[in-house]
Amino acid sequence: MSIRATNQADVIPLRPLPTAATPAPPELPALPREPLWRDLVGEVLRRERQAQGRTLKDVAEAARISVPYLSEVERGLKEASSEVLAAAAQALGLRLADVLALAGERLVSLTAARSRPRSLGTAGGHRSVRTTGPARPTRPAGPAGPMGGVLLAA
Repeated sequence: MSIRATNQADVIPLRPLPTAATPAPPELPALPREPLWRDLVGEVLRRERQAQGRTLKDVAEAARISVPYLSEVERGLKEASSEVLAAAAQALGLRLADVLALAGERLVSLTAARSRPRSLGTAGGHRSVRTTGPARPTRPAGPAGPMGGVLLAA
Protein backbone atom coordinates (compact mmCIF):
# COMPACT_ATOMS: atom_id res chain seq x y z
CA MET A 1 0.00 0.00 0.00
CA SER A 2 1.38 3.40 -0.91
CA ILE A 3 1.60 6.43 1.38
CA ARG A 4 -0.86 8.21 -0.84
CA ALA A 5 -3.47 5.48 -0.34
CA THR A 6 -3.06 5.51 3.45
CA ASN A 7 -3.61 9.28 3.66
CA GLN A 8 -7.00 9.10 1.98
CA ALA A 9 -10.10 9.02 4.13
CA ASP A 10 -13.81 9.15 3.61
CA VAL A 11 -15.21 12.60 4.32
CA ILE A 12 -18.79 12.90 5.46
CA PRO A 13 -20.05 16.43 4.77
CA LEU A 14 -22.18 18.15 7.43
CA ARG A 15 -24.44 19.47 4.72
CA PRO A 16 -25.47 17.28 1.78
CA LEU A 17 -23.57 17.96 -1.41
CA PRO A 18 -25.61 18.97 -4.46
CA THR A 19 -26.41 16.05 -6.70
CA ALA A 20 -26.54 15.88 -10.44
CA ALA A 21 -30.03 14.36 -10.23
CA THR A 22 -32.82 15.90 -12.21
CA PRO A 23 -33.80 19.28 -10.77
CA ALA A 24 -37.29 19.94 -9.39
CA PRO A 25 -39.86 21.13 -11.92
CA PRO A 26 -39.74 24.92 -12.35
CA GLU A 27 -43.17 25.43 -10.74
CA LEU A 28 -41.99 23.87 -7.46
CA PRO A 29 -39.37 25.70 -5.40
CA ALA A 30 -36.46 23.63 -4.11
CA LEU A 31 -36.59 22.71 -0.44
CA PRO A 32 -34.12 24.63 1.70
CA ARG A 33 -31.26 22.73 3.28
CA GLU A 34 -31.60 21.40 6.81
CA PRO A 35 -30.94 24.39 9.10
CA LEU A 36 -28.00 24.31 11.48
CA TRP A 37 -28.38 25.58 15.04
CA ARG A 38 -25.45 28.00 14.67
CA ASP A 39 -27.14 29.58 11.63
CA LEU A 40 -30.40 30.04 13.52
CA VAL A 41 -28.79 31.52 16.64
CA GLY A 42 -26.65 33.83 14.52
CA GLU A 43 -29.73 34.95 12.61
CA VAL A 44 -31.51 35.79 15.87
CA LEU A 45 -28.55 37.76 17.23
CA ARG A 46 -28.12 39.73 14.02
CA ARG A 47 -31.84 40.45 13.68
CA GLU A 48 -32.04 41.69 17.28
CA ARG A 49 -28.91 43.83 16.92
CA GLN A 50 -30.17 45.42 13.72
CA ALA A 51 -33.66 45.95 15.18
CA GLN A 52 -31.98 47.98 17.95
CA GLY A 53 -29.97 49.95 15.38
CA ARG A 54 -26.69 48.88 17.01
CA THR A 55 -23.34 48.15 15.41
CA LEU A 56 -21.30 44.99 15.70
CA LYS A 57 -18.64 47.00 17.53
CA ASP A 58 -21.12 48.32 20.09
CA VAL A 59 -22.57 44.88 20.92
CA ALA A 60 -19.17 43.15 20.86
CA GLU A 61 -17.74 45.68 23.32
CA ALA A 62 -20.75 45.32 25.63
CA ALA A 63 -20.43 41.51 25.47
CA ARG A 64 -16.63 41.66 25.85
CA ILE A 65 -16.02 39.59 22.71
CA SER A 66 -14.17 40.55 19.54
CA VAL A 67 -15.97 42.15 16.63
CA PRO A 68 -14.73 39.55 14.11
CA TYR A 69 -15.87 36.71 16.36
CA LEU A 70 -19.35 38.21 16.87
CA SER A 71 -19.60 38.72 13.11
CA GLU A 72 -18.72 35.06 12.50
CA VAL A 73 -21.28 33.93 15.10
CA GLU A 74 -23.97 36.08 13.46
CA ARG A 75 -23.17 34.61 10.05
CA GLY A 76 -23.28 31.06 11.39
CA LEU A 77 -19.59 30.46 10.76
CA LYS A 78 -18.71 29.87 14.42
CA GLU A 79 -20.44 27.67 16.99
CA ALA A 80 -20.41 29.94 20.03
CA SER A 81 -20.24 28.60 23.58
CA SER A 82 -23.15 29.14 25.93
CA GLU A 83 -21.07 31.74 27.79
CA VAL A 84 -20.51 33.76 24.60
CA LEU A 85 -24.18 33.47 23.63
CA ALA A 86 -25.27 34.58 27.10
CA ALA A 87 -22.90 37.58 26.94
CA ALA A 88 -24.16 38.57 23.48
CA ALA A 89 -27.78 38.15 24.59
CA GLN A 90 -27.19 40.28 27.69
CA ALA A 91 -25.47 42.95 25.58
CA LEU A 92 -28.68 43.06 23.52
CA GLY A 93 -30.86 43.28 26.63
CA LEU A 94 -32.11 39.71 26.25
CA ARG A 95 -31.79 36.52 28.23
CA LEU A 96 -30.05 33.49 26.81
CA ALA A 97 -33.43 31.73 27.01
CA ASP A 98 -34.94 34.41 24.73
CA VAL A 99 -32.29 33.89 22.06
CA LEU A 100 -32.60 30.11 22.22
CA ALA A 101 -36.41 30.25 22.15
CA LEU A 102 -36.41 32.50 19.09
CA ALA A 103 -33.93 30.19 17.35
CA GLY A 104 -36.13 27.24 18.32
CA GLU A 105 -39.21 28.93 16.84
CA ARG A 106 -37.32 29.53 13.62
CA LEU A 107 -36.19 25.90 13.53
CA VAL A 108 -39.78 24.71 13.99
CA SER A 109 -40.99 27.05 11.25
CA LEU A 110 -38.29 25.92 8.82
CA THR A 111 -38.86 22.27 9.64
CA ALA A 112 -42.60 22.69 9.09
CA ALA A 113 -41.89 24.39 5.76
CA ARG A 114 -39.70 21.46 4.71
CA SER A 115 -42.39 18.92 5.58
CA ARG A 116 -45.23 20.70 3.74
CA PRO A 117 -45.95 19.99 0.10
CA ARG A 118 -43.64 22.20 -1.92
CA SER A 119 -46.49 23.96 -3.67
CA LEU A 120 -47.39 25.72 -0.40
CA GLY A 121 -44.10 27.60 -0.22
CA THR A 122 -42.13 28.29 2.93
CA ALA A 123 -42.92 30.05 6.14
CA GLY A 124 -40.53 32.17 8.09
CA GLY A 125 -41.97 35.02 10.06
CA HIS A 126 -39.60 36.78 12.40
CA ARG A 127 -40.43 38.41 15.67
CA SER A 128 -38.45 40.37 18.15
CA VAL A 129 -38.36 39.90 21.92
CA ARG A 130 -37.64 42.61 24.46
CA THR A 131 -37.36 41.74 28.11
CA THR A 132 -38.23 44.80 30.14
CA GLY A 133 -40.24 43.20 32.91
CA PRO A 134 -40.61 39.88 34.64
CA ALA A 135 -40.62 36.64 32.69
CA ARG A 136 -43.84 35.46 31.12
CA PRO A 137 -46.30 33.85 33.50
CA THR A 138 -45.77 30.16 33.95
CA ARG A 139 -48.32 27.65 32.76
CA PRO A 140 -50.45 25.88 35.36
CA ALA A 141 -49.41 22.39 36.36
CA GLY A 142 -50.63 19.75 33.98
CA PRO A 143 -49.60 18.05 30.78
CA ALA A 144 -46.58 19.75 29.32
CA GLY A 145 -45.90 19.66 25.63
CA PRO A 146 -46.08 16.98 23.00
CA MET A 147 -42.63 15.77 24.01
CA GLY A 148 -43.72 14.70 27.51
CA GLY A 149 -42.35 17.39 29.75
CA VAL A 150 -40.50 19.51 27.21
CA LEU A 151 -42.27 22.63 26.06
CA LEU A 152 -40.44 25.16 23.91
CA ALA A 153 -42.18 28.48 24.07
CA ALA A 154 -41.16 32.11 23.79
